[in-house]
Amino acid sequence: MTPSNKVARLSSALPFWISIGAVPLAYIGAVYGGWWVILLALYGWTVSSTLDALLGRNENNPDTETDDQDLFWYRLITMLWFPIQFVLIFGMIWWVTATDHLSLLEKFVLFYGVGAVSGSTGIVYAHELMHQKNRLERWLADLLLATVLYSHFRTEHLLVHHVYVGTPRDAVTARYNEGFHQFFPRVMRECPASAWEAEKKMLARKGLGVFDRSNPFWKYGILQAAALVLAFWLGGWAGVGFFVFQAFIAIWYLELTNYVEHYGLTRKHLGDGKYEHVKPHHSWNTSHTASNWLLINLQRHSDHHYKPARRFPLLQTYSASEAPQLPRGYPLMTALAMMPHLWRRRMNPRVRDWRAMYYPEITDWDAYKKGTTPMPR
Repeated sequence: MTPSNKVARLSSALPFWISIGAVPLAYIGAVYGGWWVILLALYGWTVSSTLDALLGRNENNPDTETDDQDLFWYRLITMLWFPIQFVLIFGMIWWVTATDHLSLLEKFVLFYGVGAVSGSTGIVYAHELMHQKNRLERWLADLLLATVLYSHFRTEHLLVHHVYVGTPRDAVTARYNEGFHQFFPRVMRECPASAWEAEKKMLARKGLGVFDRSNPFWKYGILQAAALVLAFWLGGWAGVGFFVFQAFIAIWYLELTNYVEHYGLTRKHLGDGKYEHVKPHHSWNTSHTASNWLLINLQRHSDHHYKPARRFPLLQTYSASEAPQLPRGYPLMTALAMMPHLWRRRMNPRVRDWRAMYYPEITDWDAYKKGTTPMPR
C-alpha cells in the first residue's frame, strides 16, 4: 500500500475524531450535575496528555502529494464541527436556563468546559478551515469564530501573523521573558486594531474605502451579533452571560496556544526594515501523538508556517536539528505557561540554545527581546 493510500484510510483518520468524545460528556454533566460537570473541562487536555505519555511521539511524515479527495475522512470532522459546536453551546444555554437542578457554580463549570471545547477544538478547526481556498470551508471558519466572538482572528491570522511572525509587527509572537499574563492583555488590545488596519490597507489597494461592503468586518459584526441575539432569545441575559463566559474561555485557550507556539523566536533583521523569510525554525515544533490528534497536527507548527496552505493530515514534523522542540505537547505546555516562573525556567534556556544554534553572529539580543527592532516594511 502506498503512503498516499495509507493516509486515505478511515482507520488512519479516526484518531483525529477524538474531539467527538466531548459531546457525551457535555450531556452527562448537564443532566446529572454534581462532580460530573468537571468531565467536560478535563476531557481534552487531560486525556490527550495521558495518552501522550503512553504513546510518545509520532515522527512519521505523510506523502505531501496526497490529493484532497484522499483526505475525505480527515476533512469531514472539521466540516461537521460547526453544527456540533452550535448545538453544544446554544443547547447548553437553553438547558441550564430552563432547568433548576444545577447550582450556579455547576453551570459555570459546565460553561468553562464548553469554552475549553470551543477554544481547543472549535478555534483550532476554524484555523484549519480559514487557510483553505474553498468558500464553504472559509464560511465554516467564520461561523465557528462567531460562536466565540473572535471573528477578527481570521484577518489577523492570515494578513498579519503569517506575514509578520517573528517581527515586532506580529502581536502574537510572544517576547522573550514576557509572561502569559502580560501577553494576553497586550494581544487583546492590539490584535483587533491590527486586523482592522490590515483590512483597511487591503481595501485601499483596491481603491475602496474602509466601510465598503466587501470589508469582512461587516460579516464579522453581523455573525457575532446574531450569536448574541440567539443566546438572549434562548436564555435571556443569563444566556448572554454564559455565552460570553464560554467565549472568553475559548479565547484564553487560543491565546495560550499562540503564546507557546513562537515564544522568544524572532526572525533576523537584515537592515532597512527587511527580515529573513519564515523558516521551520521560527516555530516551536512537537510531535506528541495524542495531543496532535486532538489539535489536528497544529503542533507540527514549524511546517504549518513553512507551508501554510498544507492541510493538517499532510503536515510534516522536523527533527531537533531542523526546528526547536517543545519538551511536551501543547496541553502541558500551556498549563506551564500559566506559571511564569516555571515557564521561564523551562523555556528560556531553550531559547538561548536556539539563538546560539541559528544566529551565532548576533551578539546583542536586547532589541529582539523587547520587540524594538524596526517595523517590517
